[in-house]
Amino acid sequence: MTNAEIRTFLNEHPLCHLATLEDGKPRVRGMMMYRADEQGLLFHTGTGKALAKQVQNGAPAEACFNSPDLQIRVSGTVQVVDDLDLKKEIVAARPFMQPWVAQHGYGLLHVFRVADCAAATWTMADNFQPTTYRKI
Repeated sequence: MTNAEIRTFLNEHPLCHLATLEDGKPRVRGMMMYRADEQGLLFHTGTGKALAKQVQNGAPAEACFNSPDLQIRVSGTVQVVDDLDLKKEIVAARPFMQPWVAQHGYGLLHVFRVADCAAATWTMADNFQPTTYRKI
């Protein structure tokens, strides 16, 4: 797959599992990625959640995206994104968030990017091949 094909797949399958570290222990949770682009994968969470503490600048993270025929794992490092216009864009695109922001303000949102990404793909056809990551 080309890098563009990988990003297209990720954007078409935004539900994923995100792995982080907390006190040296792995933590995994289901997430809904906001967007994949040339800069990396954009996510958001609430500032009061444990995830917000785990995804600070430089932290390692890996997301796993699936369809019935393909799995793509994307590994990288976290960059916190403090951009009010981006927060407004996210909230406009995700109406379920609007009441929360109306009540608590945009400071409720912790936006972060998994950057410096490398991806590994998996299919049944290459099930027994070694996993290899490549920059995307």
